[in-house]
Amino acid sequence: MKRFMTLLKIEGKLGFRCPDPIFFGIIMPVGIFFLIAWIAGDKQVQTGNYTFLDSVFSSILTIGICATAFMGLPTVLSDYRDKKILKHFFVTPISPKLLLLAQALLSALTAIISACIITICAIIFFHYRMEGNILLFILAYLVVLFSMYSIGLLISALSPNIKTTNVLCSIVYFPMLFLSGASIPYEIFPSILQKISNVLPLTHGIKILKAIAFDTITTQTIYSICFIMILTVISLVLADQTLPLGIMEAFMKYSKKMYPKDHHSIIAIGVFAQMNQCHH
Repeated sequence: MKRFMTLLKIEGKLGFRCPDPIFFGIIMPVGIFFLIAWIAGDKQVQTGNYTFLDSVFSSILTIGICATAFMGLPTVLSDYRDKKILKHFFVTPISPKLLLLAQALLSALTAIISACIITICAIIFFHYRMEGNILLFILAYLVVLFSMYSIGLLISALSPNIKTTNVLCSIVYFPMLFLSGASIPYEIFPSILQKISNVLPLTHGIKILKAIAFDTITTQTIYSICFIMILTVISLVLADQTLPLGIMEAFMKYSKKMYPKDHHSIIAIGVFAQMNQCHH
C-alpha cells in the first residue's frame, strides 16, 4: 500500500502539470455548465414540468467522465507502452498493475472533481435541487464512470500504437460528447438523431442518471442499466483477450517478475513517464 500511495502521489503531481486533463476533464465541463445554466437554466422544458437546468444537470456531469475515459486514460497507457516505459519496471518493486490502477484512479479523480464543482455551483448559484435519491445517484454515477473507463481500456488494448489510440479515441469521444446528450440536450434532437444516439453507451448512462435524478425509474431505465453492465463486462473481457495487441499484455507479463526494493526507482519511473507524456 505504501508503494502504491508513493506511485499515486508522484504520478498525480507530474500528471497534473499537463494541461489536457485539467482542461478537458474539469474546465470544459464547468464552462459548458455555466454557459447553459446562464442562457437557459431557468426556462421551462416543453416536454415536462421542470427547468432546462434540471434536464441538463445529470448529462453535464458525464462530460468529465467522457473526457477522462476517452481522451485521458487510453492515451496515457498507450504512451507508456510506446515509449517502453514498462520495461523500467524490471528494476522497481512496483507491480505494473499498480500503475494501471493509479492512472485509472487519477482519471476518475479528475472526473469526480469536475462533478463536485458543477454540483456545488448548481446548488449555490442556481438553487438546484435533486428530486431523487442522492446516494443512488452517486452509485449510478460511479457505475457509468466504470463502464466508460472499461471502453477506454479496451481502446488502449486494441491499439498497436499511440497514433491509433488517438484516432480511435477521437472517433469515440466526439460522437459521445455531442450525440449522447452530454453537451447538447437529447430532448431537442430530431427523431433520427435520437435513434443514432440510443446506440451510444453514454446515452444510456445519462438516461440512468436522469431517471434517478427525477425519481422516475422505469423499465427503460432497467434496460439501460443492463446495457451498461453487459457492455462493461464485454469490454473488460475483450481487453483481456486482446493481450498480444494491447497494453494489458505488458502489464500482466511484467507483473509476474520480482523486483528489488528501490524507492528512488519508483520516482524515476514516474518522472520519466510523465515528462514523456507532457512532451508528447
